Amino acid sequence: MDKENKIICAVSGATGAIGKAIARQLAIKANHKVVLIVRDQGKAEQALATLKSETGNEEIYYEIVDLSRKVSIKALAGRWKGPLHILVNNAAVTPRRRGETPQGIEMQFATNVLGYFWMMESFAQILSSSAPARVVNVASYWAGDLDIDDLEFSRRRYNNNEAYRQSKQANRMLTVAFADQLRPKGITVNACHPGDVNSALSNNLGFGGHEAPDQAARTPTWLATDPIVREVTGKYFSDMREEYCRFGQDRELVEELYKKCLEY
Repeated sequence: MDKENKIICAVSGATGAIGKAIARQLAIKANHKVVLIVRDQGKAEQALATLKSETGNEEIYYEIVDLSRKVSIKALAGRWKGPLHILVNNAAVTPRRRGETPQGIEMQFATNVLGYFWMMESFAQILSSSAPARVVNVASYWAGDLDIDDLEFSRRRYNNNEAYRQSKQANRMLTVAFADQLRPKGITVNACHPGDVNSALSNNLGFGGHEAPDQAARTPTWLATDPIVREVTGKYFSDMREEYCRFGQDRELVEELYKKCLEY
């Protein structure tokens, strides 16, 4: 905790349905300060006002960051003041057409995979200095289709559903890689399936959703705060229960993906 005994939390994608619900559930807890990591300033200001009103917590702030760009994430870490105890990587995009960042990286891979990777990499020292600390990677049961030799759909025909599934598989695999790396630094790293919410993201994939955002946020928030999982790391959860993750068990492929991400 910081000198004011605050638990400092950062939530990416905090203007989306699930991200805002995670931020809300963290903000209503005693002594929690929440930083919304967002891309759109207008949406950030609206979310900030709503969350302060709903939670009564005035210690909510936002940072404008483009999570598809390493330089933007590095800049955030560079200007970060004080500790960070909880990092929730939640931001994701599902564009229907293949697009690239200004750096020429396919947009879903850049945001959904490298965004998580760069946040954990860039904040590792800050989290370590704040230990015990936790990272929660919001992944999904809707995962698979990873092609280690075509991560950016340069060879395959782009399909946003397939690209999303690949990104969520990658999130679960990189959780294992970073859990091993960050365990000695007092940082736990876990992944979870949040829930099925009717959102812009799910609509882009052709799906709806039957769960309320606050229901979907329960597992990520639980992983971020509950004492029962304080020492758990490198695992995958759904409905606040640990589930077997076949993707994380393939340690050779996990290591290969980690090394590929390091190249960016």
